[in-house]
Amino acid sequence: MGHILDRDLIEQYHREGYAAPIRIMDAATAAAFRERFEAYEAANGGWYELSKGQKLYLLKTWVAELAMHPRILDAVEDVLGPDILAWGCSLFVKDAHTPSYVTWHQDATYWGLDKPDVVTAWIALSPATAESGAMKIIPGSHKWQQLEHRDTLAKENLLTRGQEIAVEVNEADAVLMALEPGEISLHHVLAAHASEPNNSDDRRIGVAVRYVAPHVRQINGDKDSALLVRGEDRYGNFIHETPPEADMDAAALAEHARIMAFRQSVLYKGVEGKAAHVDS
Repeated sequence: MGHILDRDLIEQYHREGYAAPIRIMDAATAAAFRERFEAYEAANGGWYELSKGQKLYLLKTWVAELAMHPRILDAVEDVLGPDILAWGCSLFVKDAHTPSYVTWHQDATYWGLDKPDVVTAWIALSPATAESGAMKIIPGSHKWQQLEHRDTLAKENLLTRGQEIAVEVNEADAVLMALEPGEISLHHVLAAHASEPNNSDDRRIGVAVRYVAPHVRQINGDKDSALLVRGEDRYGNFIHETPPEADMDAAALAEHARIMAFRQSVLYKGVEGKAAHVDS
């Protein structure tokens, strides 16, 4: 038994590359986080242009609270180990009846990390269902290793470069990871996953926090940065980040801008001069 995952879910994660659903908070608490997200969105004319969905835990206290949530970290520790860094954060927002989608891809493709000891916690703040375009995953695909991807830069694709696996994926093998508000899924950095457009009457709002073990290194640039959220960092491969003392304070904005300049140079390596979307 782990801190929060039972033996079956831990074994499933290592065997299939994912674990879901995992109840982290009640629906009322999830609704309060959604209210804070939508207040931020309204105050800033939308969430996308300010942060591109990346490293938002450096700007907003509600995202920092999610990234450091004890029950989420308990679940992550059950599959990653006791020493945990929050390396990134992406918002995946599909408004009702909109065409936004995510192509089949592996998260590791453009991240520049040298080891696959990386797990994403996908946190549902609204229902993620078949109708609303919940994530789907190919069980066992984390054992395929890194596959070739091609960039599409498609407008409605929510990924950084519109990237997609350059070989055919058998949709019949896919498993839908439906989540209710307050539940999370965990998936391995090499697991192939995708999602369809939102055909429901509600927004589909997900916060994806990327966690790495401290022995992982960035190999596509200078020393990367991350937020130590549990345990110790005995390796020094990442510059330690600082969560915001208040929403959008001057120090947080300056730190976020500095870190994002480096992060963009890693994620968009090889696509100079082309438009891009949200951190995958």
